[in-house]
Amino acid sequence: MTTIRQEDFISSVAAALQYISYYHPVDFITSLTRAYEREESPAARDAIAQLLINSRMCAEGHRPICQDTGIVSAFIKVGMDARFEPAPGEERKDIQQMVDEGVRRAYLDPDNKLRASILADPAGARKNTKDNTPAVVSVELVKGAAVEVIVAAKGGGSEAKAKFIMLNPSDSIVDWVLKTVPTMGAGWCPPGMLGIGIGGTAEKAMLLAKESLMDPIDIQDLKARGAKNRAEELRLELYDKVNRLGIGAQGLGGLTTVLDVKVRDYPTHAANLPVAMIPNCAATRHAHFVLDGSGPVYLDPPNLDLWPKLSYDVSAARRVNLDTVTREQASTWKPGEVLLLTGKLLTGRDAAHQRLTAMLDRGEKLPVDFRGRFIYYVGPVDPVRDEVMGPAGPTTATRMDKYTRQMLAETGLLGMVGKSERGAAAIDAIREFSAVYLMAVGGAAYLVSKAIHGARVLAFADLGMEAIYEFDVRDMPVTVAVDSQGASVHQTGPAEWQQRIAGIPILQ
Repeated sequence: MTTIRQEDFISSVAAALQYISYYHPVDFITSLTRAYEREESPAARDAIAQLLINSRMCAEGHRPICQDTGIVSAFIKVGMDARFEPAPGEERKDIQQMVDEGVRRAYLDPDNKLRASILADPAGARKNTKDNTPAVVSVELVKGAAVEVIVAAKGGGSEAKAKFIMLNPSDSIVDWVLKTVPTMGAGWCPPGMLGIGIGGTAEKAMLLAKESLMDPIDIQDLKARGAKNRAEELRLELYDKVNRLGIGAQGLGGLTTVLDVKVRDYPTHAANLPVAMIPNCAATRHAHFVLDGSGPVYLDPPNLDLWPKLSYDVSAARRVNLDTVTREQASTWKPGEVLLLTGKLLTGRDAAHQRLTAMLDRGEKLPVDFRGRFIYYVGPVDPVRDEVMGPAGPTTATRMDKYTRQMLAETGLLGMVGKSERGAAAIDAIREFSAVYLMAVGGAAYLVSKAIHGARVLAFADLGMEAIYEFDVRDMPVTVAVDSQGASVHQTGPAEWQQRIAGIPILQ
């Protein structure tokens, strides 16, 4: 019988969550670097460069890779010959309580405070729990005397794109995946991974898909040795065919949409073929460790020499003064053009938009003047030490689509900055009001924060990270995603690259 101290488990979970907030897995960096080196789409190559630069900055500065520091999932295998022991006088906790205490410590760490994103009462008040608890915990009893732990922090943008279907046994899994991936848009921040679970029951398939994302990226090794079973055949086929969709980094069109495809299966009922698909984003974050009773586990830092040393080239970018820009000037910007923003930038996301539109409906005066201004869809991490603002990458813009027409029509808003594509209704409104939509790279949050030189809350301070801020930005890099005529790079880019990619080898 192995005795594992309760405190060792808790402190190991906390340390692992801090670790994954600023260290990408090395296999991810190796694969992303390979994708950067072979990418032929200028827009996608630029986006991947930002992701790699941001990753190295975070590894060096010990600050979050993404402002969305995720919902914590923990997969725990408890050996049947292991037992947990509290310290004398300490309350005995169950596994959920121990994981939650580790999450609490990690997310409230004053040296690297992480963003609390978890809301209780999800169908009602949606009140922030303030410490990112509770985690989603899966426990399995296994043979042995050790405790194996995997912790992951999953961003809301990629989790929102999870898909499930109950196919007929004769249906094609490949056809369903290829039909479904384009409907996911770019809100999951490609390039990343696809986890696919097949079989079991509905909930088992989803768990298989999520667990598969904890595996290392090894698609090139698989190609070299060849598939040994149907699951591995599916991995190779889907890796090739999904990348041939031309979606590319950040949905801008390019050679690499996925770095790997994982497939796990499980026996199922003769009448069923349950299939789940869950993407992992460019902020892939997970860590594995084993407790054997010898004490807590603290993971060794990776060798930063494995990160490429890149610099971000802005020589061809157009510089824009947000304080003086006019609608006429913005109308000259073209889809795919890189801009560097300087000046005052307003922020606001879901909860702020709900309040603003409710006030407009009641005819009330808004607390912020939006005339001729740009709003940035962001929920930043709190600053630490001498920071002006913590990591502050964009959130998914499509969630704000339902507010866009009213905001443009009734506030005089000139443009928006966010992540991923806009839907048809938002694009129609952008065209009607001669506005523009700019895209920042999802997953490059720390890099973006370095462009913020001032920040103050203007309204709705009680919303925390969802409050309306005014950022003073200098040379913040963005790409024109929808121009004033309604042309969208997220439509033209993938369409172009799906055609161009036909003759380019993917599996290499």
